[in-house]
Amino acid sequence: MAPVTNDGPSNGPVKVKEEEVTTQPLFEIDDSDLSRLLEKPRPLNIERKRSFDERSFSEMSITMSPSRNNNFYKLNDNSSRGGFDNLDGVYSPGRWTGTPRSGYFEPHPIVGEAWEALRRSLVNFRGQPVGTIAALDNSSEDLNYDQVFIRDFVPSALAFMMNGESEIVKNFLLKTVFLQSREKKVDKFKLGEGVMPASFKVLHDPVRNTETILADYGESAIGRVAPVDSGFWWIILLRAYTKSTGDTSLAEMPEIQRGIRLIMTLCLSEGFDTFPTLLCADGCCMIDRRMGVYGYPIEIQALFFMALRCASLLLKRDAEGNECLDRIVKRLHALSFHMRSYFWLDIKQLNDIYRYKTEEYSHTAVNKFNVMPDSLPDWVFDFMPTRGGYFIGNVSPAKMDFRWFCLGNCIAILSSLATPEQSSAIMDLIESRWQELVGEMPLKICYPAMESHEWRIVTGCDPKNTGWSYHNGGSWPVLIWLLTAACIKAGRPQIAKRAIELAESRLLMDGWPEYYDGKLGRFIGKQARKNQTWSIAGYLVAKMMLEDPSHLGMISLEEDKQMKPQMKRSASWAV
Repeated sequence: MAPVTNDGPSNGPVKVKEEEVTTQPLFEIDDSDLSRLLEKPRPLNIERKRSFDERSFSEMSITMSPSRNNNFYKLNDNSSRGGFDNLDGVYSPGRWTGTPRSGYFEPHPIVGEAWEALRRSLVNFRGQPVGTIAALDNSSEDLNYDQVFIRDFVPSALAFMMNGESEIVKNFLLKTVFLQSREKKVDKFKLGEGVMPASFKVLHDPVRNTETILADYGESAIGRVAPVDSGFWWIILLRAYTKSTGDTSLAEMPEIQRGIRLIMTLCLSEGFDTFPTLLCADGCCMIDRRMGVYGYPIEIQALFFMALRCASLLLKRDAEGNECLDRIVKRLHALSFHMRSYFWLDIKQLNDIYRYKTEEYSHTAVNKFNVMPDSLPDWVFDFMPTRGGYFIGNVSPAKMDFRWFCLGNCIAILSSLATPEQSSAIMDLIESRWQELVGEMPLKICYPAMESHEWRIVTGCDPKNTGWSYHNGGSWPVLIWLLTAACIKAGRPQIAKRAIELAESRLLMDGWPEYYDGKLGRFIGKQARKNQTWSIAGYLVAKMMLEDPSHLGMISLEEDKQMKPQMKRSASWAV
């Protein structure tokens, strides 16, 4: 299958006619009803009065020098987030010019190159941009790097919105919500109505001079797993678009409201679960291969929590919306309690687990999941600093996955699933274990890697996920935007600055790889694609966010005061 042509004018005049593609295993979207929605809207004329806090926040000059006092980032005794307490109300329109807004920041030479590469990745449908392809590396056409992935597009969307270019994001959100409405089948099994596609591809027919969109809902993915995270990222991006532009009309459209409700219905449906977390198959998120993350992975739970909170802000207060909102509120309270109580690990909690009693059968059991203390891995005792903590990878009956997963912990901070104290502890952990989690190229997707017998059993001898490669302890530059956002919210921007400087030293020279290999991330990944779009976009978002932290309002949610954190310590051993 030929790569997507992303040069709009070269597509030629396109007939507004849909062609049925009956021989393809993927799904085709009928866009006959969509043309009116993708017409460019008239510019919004929104008169917006800013509070004193917002004015001072967006107009201040930021300095990062440790030798100077910076009250904006300064921590106080009551909060680890310093000046970001009112950040949720901030949005910052404006176009990136490459010119620093403060005397401290100097435009790095690779910023211009990054923007050029990002624009080359644009995918057009009928003359309008609808996304960015995963990578411009066409060395292997049988793979799906020439498609637009929902999760991959998020950093690209944020970069464009930070640059004042929101139209592509609107087009993308509309296209994908219409793809959601298609009937989805894998073999003879029909998928849930709310499932969002993992990706879509624009097909050009030069003979008939037409364009069609085909979507993949997991039937072509590794292991044939539907993407659980796609719907969550879609809701998060919709809220980011609304915050960035001030335009609520998109979110209020009946099609968009229905899309939100379908995702929520799919996730909030009642079953046999005794936990508020979401049960998932392996390979259903960014880690899309067998890596032992089945069950209740932190990445999905954190995204689920954030999507629930975003949906509660986006849903209309009508009969259908209120019914969905009631279920969301109840789930949020249960989920926050569960995650903060059972997924959180620090030195005190580790010691408690080490001394757990087992086989407790009663409502007063402390070791609720019957975790065997002997199952604690040796590495976690050395990895856990005296100051610091993190949300572990997975908690299920008789099983705790103690691995560190970057995306889940960063999203926990941004969504305020993590309390201010927990956010600060996560930052302490990153600083204390810099070599392990950052090394020479940010950022480890998980730590540590599985090797030898464990690798053979858990991954099924996956040759792509060998030790310290790809999803198995590889270093992914795209994660730098999540780290930067989390650091700014936690009041620790110097951590992000240090990581960005590491990435800048190599990314352009190495050709914007997808990932790096090795314990320190020293080597370009053995199967890494070059010109990986989200590596490019992730760097740009991190750079712009560090220069103008008001951009954080797009992707950050402040703590809900109604969800009081429960931080009781385990007490399964006698004092």
